[in-house]
Amino acid sequence: MRVIVVGGGVVGTMHAWQAVERGHEVVQIEREAEARGASLRNFGQIWVSGRAGGEELDTALRARELWEEIGARVPGLGFRAIGSLTPVRNAREYAVAEAAAARPDAAARGYELITADEARRINPALRGVFEGALWCERDAAVEPRTAQLHLREALKASGRYTFLPGREVREVTGSGITGTTGTTGTSASTSSSASASSSASASRLGPASVRDDHGDVHQGDAVVLATGAWLSGLVRELVPDLPVRRVRLQMMQTAPLGEVLTTSVADADSFRYYPAYQGDALDELNAEQAQAPIAAAHKMQLLMVQRRDGGLTIGDTHAYEHPFAFDTLEDPYEHLTEVVESFLGRPLPKIRHRWAGVYAQCTDTTRVVHRQQVSDGVWLVTGPGGRGMTCSPAIAETTANELGW
Repeated sequence: MRVIVVGGGVVGTMHAWQAVERGHEVVQIEREAEARGASLRNFGQIWVSGRAGGEELDTALRARELWEEIGARVPGLGFRAIGSLTPVRNAREYAVAEAAAARPDAAARGYELITADEARRINPALRGVFEGALWCERDAAVEPRTAQLHLREALKASGRYTFLPGREVREVTGSGITGTTGTTGTSASTSSSASASSSASASRLGPASVRDDHGDVHQGDAVVLATGAWLSGLVRELVPDLPVRRVRLQMMQTAPLGEVLTTSVADADSFRYYPAYQGDALDELNAEQAQAPIAAAHKMQLLMVQRRDGGLTIGDTHAYEHPFAFDTLEDPYEHLTEVVESFLGRPLPKIRHRWAGVYAQCTDTTRVVHRQQVSDGVWLVTGPGGRGMTCSPAIAETTANELGW
């Protein structure tokens, strides 16, 4: 079986991984020289702790297992089972953490409510003032900027994988529908090469195939469109009423901290953002303790994870209304710096990188992903939102199972 994967981000690459693991041949096509979207512009967190109970948590836990298995085979991913701590500063925040630790699925998440001294024993870099912390043992981390590179190297070693960068797919054909972007007319039948490609741009597309902007045709038994936040053009033609929106965020990364941050770190604003913490205790927190104005205005939370070079990735903001700003704003960065320094009890190192990113999220945010068969043999998989890095291995596994790979 030959699978064509369109999109070089983590969702697309994990679909390629699943196909190769099951003995199939894969051609993966990426419009940039390398993926440059949300798959790189994130925390690299395998984030179990805040997930909604049920399907979302089950998906995250399965993905956590798969990340660990893949990480053992691909050391360059930098998989680290570091867990996370969410320090709490007062009784109201403590009550939300306490309610989370009492959830029926708390053990599956690795939740434990611990004292401030216990938190500092787990993560000695937390020298600031707080009253306790919610510990989540199941959270983990990988290196987002390089993960796809190392996964692709492992895939190439199989002898059944080809990566084609710098090619934008302009046309996709299954037996039920043809979508085109900027094209007219049709082309004649061609035989596929070992890389599932043909340079005869005037040939007829096969029953499950794509044509790129080089004029090459890539034929396969299945096509998976994992195009991330690219929701216009071809994707819009295939699914005009796609129930997916784009979300913009801001993040930053520091110079090396000079000591080990042994866990990921969140703050109580993450209680407001993640569905696992919803309930009476959160309602009381929101009623009696207003979120900082800058955090409320930009729908912020603190998440922080240390990179293997010692720097800290810190974020983030969320913007949902289009058109998005084209610049980054300094006030959110200043707020995040204050929160982090209050937990660390020391100044942050110099900020080396600031960036904005955009990801695709289902408009029904209770859905883990939007997976749609747009034609016989052609599937669109998009909209995991902030779950993409965490859940991509399990999302791809489900696709492979449903397609009978």
